Parts: sequence; structure tokens; C-alpha cells
Amino acid sequence: MLVTGSEILDCIPQRPPLVMIDKLLFANSEKSITGMYINADNVLVENGFFSESGLIENIAQTAAAGVGYTCKLENKKVPVGFIASIKHIKIHHLPAVGSEITTEVKLTNRIMEVSIVTGSVWQDEVLMAECEMRIFVRSEPQ
Repeated sequence: MLVTGSEILDCIPQRPPLVMIDKLLFANSEKSITGMYINADNVLVENGFFSESGLIENIAQTAAAGVGYTCKLENKKVPVGFIASIKHIKIHHLPAVGSEITTEVKLTNRIMEVSIVTGSVWQDEVLMAECEMRIFVRSEPQ
């Protein structure tokens, strides 16, 4: 485990109550893996299940955490990214409150300030959700 607890906030721009990851398990320039325990008081839990919006935000934050962690190691400012588009999204299952999910995001391409990633969310060995996401990363003036 690379980062857990409140230290995750050093790697992502989101702040409670919209933090949808609670540990960074792996990160390099091509892939990041996070974990999250689904609490009943999560703002994106509906009727005892983590919502579709929660799964999408979890994938985006996994991408952000990997980039943020790498930037922190290199003493660079953590960039802010925005979801530009989502393609090929499939929600297979919604994870229940009290379960833990693991999310993997892989960088497939980078074109100027847009990163194209694929993301998948797992609960144990069950694929919960998957998609392709384009993330616009706002560059800071030099």
C-alpha cells in the first residue's frame, strides 16, 4: 500500500464528502490501483448500494491519485483534471454497503492535455464496472 487515510488527499484534488477512494495500492506512469470501503454514509450511496455515479467518480479519482502520487514523488504540483468524456461504459453490478472495491486504471494514450484511460472496478473477482475515459488535465502556467 502506497497511501492510505487522510494522506490520499495529498494526491487528489477532491475533498470530503466527494472522496471516492481511501487507499492507493499501486501507481506508475501507466497504471494506478486504488481500494475503497463502501460506507453507508457515502454521499453516492443509494438504497444500500454504491451508485453508478460513484463508480464513475471512483475510476476518475483512481486516475487522479496515480498522477498525483507520481507528481508528489517528483516534487511537482498535483494537477487538476476534469472528465471530458466517457465511452463504452458498462455497469455490471453495484457494490453493496460494507463491501470493498478495487479499481484499476490504465493509461492508453495521451494527446496534448487529454489522457485516455481504461478503468475497471472489481469486488473480489467480480467485475462491477468498466469504461474508457478522457480526462482533460489543466496545465499550470510555467
